[in-house]
Amino acid sequence: MTEKGTGPMPPAGADELELSDELIGKRVYFTNMIDATREDWRVILSNYKIWAQALPDRILAHLRLLEGEHGGNPVDRLQHSLQTATLALRDGRDEEYVVCALIHDIGDSLASFNHADLAATMLKPFVSEKNHWIVQNHGVIQGYYWFHYLGTDRNKRDELRDHPWWPDVLEFCERYDSPAFNPHLDTLPLEAFEPMLRRVLAQPKRSLYTKPVEA
Repeated sequence: MTEKGTGPMPPAGADELELSDELIGKRVYFTNMIDATREDWRVILSNYKIWAQALPDRILAHLRLLEGEHGGNPVDRLQHSLQTATLALRDGRDEEYVVCALIHDIGDSLASFNHADLAATMLKPFVSEKNHWIVQNHGVIQGYYWFHYLGTDRNKRDELRDHPWWPDVLEFCERYDSPAFNPHLDTLPLEAFEPMLRRVLAQPKRSLYTKPVEA
């Protein structure tokens, strides 16, 4: 007996849907996912494609939400993000690295207790494993300077010392993240980073929802 809403299993790739711009804005009416038909998914995925393409717009909008929120720091959270990216760009880093620098603290507002994890999750489909790991772990590296004031272990980062990318995350923090609290730094505006953000986020390298990118 075939499960409701699925049908017989087709050969690999045989059931890939043809998406259509004509379906954008339309909606389906099932109330339980098991009742969704092939045509329902054609509507949903046609709309999803447009939604996914607008991800850079949503990220830019969220970065702008950081403006004015300084949290007691010398610069606000947007300026810190822009300064980190500016320093990385002027040091000759590639676009992917610069975008990681731009987004590394974007989780401050929605993930105040694990901001690095949120930023890393957002970037994971689009960047190298090393760059993802750097963003994911920059928070514990920087904790050396202030975790002891919370009564926690400032040396928590030592657990990462044997990792092959330890020098890379340390370099990111020391060269770009740590010095990016300077009210007098000549900082590039967000608009300067928009084109590279769009290029880096144009196509996922790995995702449950896309075909694997051929090497």
